[in-house]
Amino acid sequence: MLEIFNITLLSLQVSTLATLISLIIGLPLGTWLALGKFRGRSIILSIINTGMALPPVVVGLLVAISLWRSGWLGELKLIYTPAAIVIAQTVIAAPVITGLTAAALESLDPRLSQQLLGLGASRLQMVWYMWREARLPLLAALMAGFGAVISEVGASMMVGGNIKGQTRVLTTAIVLETSKGEFGNAIALSALLLTLTYLINLALTSIQQRNARR
Repeated sequence: MLEIFNITLLSLQVSTLATLISLIIGLPLGTWLALGKFRGRSIILSIINTGMALPPVVVGLLVAISLWRSGWLGELKLIYTPAAIVIAQTVIAAPVITGLTAAALESLDPRLSQQLLGLGASRLQMVWYMWREARLPLLAALMAGFGAVISEVGASMMVGGNIKGQTRVLTTAIVLETSKGEFGNAIALSALLLTLTYLINLALTSIQQRNARR
């Protein structure tokens, strides 16, 4: 029971941290792409949109190569640690949040930003107001980013190694139990993962719906 608790806690810790880092990266980057008018914008958006569909195993491979002893980040000695899983999950979630943020802001009236600036709002005030206007799809972007990382297994396995008591999370534990033929344990862990994901999304959805009624 203690082992399951530790695995669950680690899953929540790494996925929540990766989602928050992705939000810190994706929210301003998506805003810049949505509101900016510059050469190469469509190319960057295409790269972001491609990143939204990037297979987790590809992310795991790229991050693992970077973190291996011979990699350009090898000196940090992060391979097979929870930090490595956070890095990989951030690479997965950041394009999702960035792309959905850009789409959410682009769906607003294109004249809104100019009207706000014309009324004397500063650039930061204008961005804040637009975030408030697009708060419902932005919350959906947050949920999509979290959902992308809490349920992924390939990248976590490749960079974390599924080490008992150190880097084993719910998804990699499910794979391990399945490979051992312990299908009852795998199903129980799957049910736990689904329940956790549902409860977190229920909380975020409640916030979303509460904002929708304002």
